[in-house]
This record gives sequence, C-alpha cells and structure tokens, in this order.
Amino acid sequence: MNDTALQSSLLPGQQLARGVSRALRSHDFVAVEELVPTSGLRVDVMGLGPKGEIWIIECKSSRADFASDKKWQGYLEWCDRFFWAVDSDFPTELLPSETGLMIADPYDAEIIRMGAESRLTAPRRKVMVQKFARHAAIRAQAARDPGFISAF
Repeated sequence: MNDTALQSSLLPGQQLARGVSRALRSHDFVAVEELVPTSGLRVDVMGLGPKGEIWIIECKSSRADFASDKKWQGYLEWCDRFFWAVDSDFPTELLPSETGLMIADPYDAEIIRMGAESRLTAPRRKVMVQKFARHAAIRAQAARDPGFISAF
C-alpha cells in the first residue's frame, strides 16, 4: 500500500497520531498508539524518551472530539508531560493552558507549548516502561504474524 492510500484509510485522529509519532522520533522518542495505562483509559500516543521520560499525547480532530473527552485528566498521573495534538484549524484557545500543545498533520507535528512537567515516581515509571515495551512487542509481532496474535 502506498503512502497516499495508507493516509486516506486513516481516521482524522489516526492521521494526527501518525504525524505525532513521526515528530517524536525527531526528538529521540519512540511511540506507541492506543496504549492502556490502566483499566478505563486508552491514550492515543505514548512517547518514551531516551532517559525514560513518558509523554502522553491526546489527538483531537475537532471541537466536538475535545468536548466529549471527559477522561483526559486521568492521564496526567501516568506521564511526565501531557500534550494535545490538533490540526492547524483547531481552536486552540479551548485547550487548557497548563497542558502541552502540538500542531500536527499526517506527516509531522510541531511542539508549540511544552506541557508542565510532573515526574512519575520510580515504581510508576517502571510499570509504564514495562507496559510500553509489552505493547510495542505485541504490535511488532502482530505485524509479522497477524493470524497468530489475533488468536489470543
């Protein structure tokens, strides 16, 4: 599948997540999408930095998408920094000023505002790095052998 076909098959939030994940690599972070830090929460993008820092990025494709998100504050205890990723047409004045902001498209993202840092405790960081590693490994194995992984 070529890049244009792949992009057109993605929902708007997935297109933002793709650009965010690409941008994180330029900051020496690796990223996974749709990670569950705890029951009832699923983050759009989680980034893991070279020193073990954890960033959570929530992708919002519209005002309605943002207004319907009632769980985002629950993500704060699972990361060192929290960001919103929106496209260039999003009304950014709706987003809380103490959170980070990225302007994204399917190909890249730019950090406009760094989220406030709130360092995870060592035990919570260990849990999150393990969840990240397992999630990434499952995704990699599913890409290589989709029939096997989906059976579990």
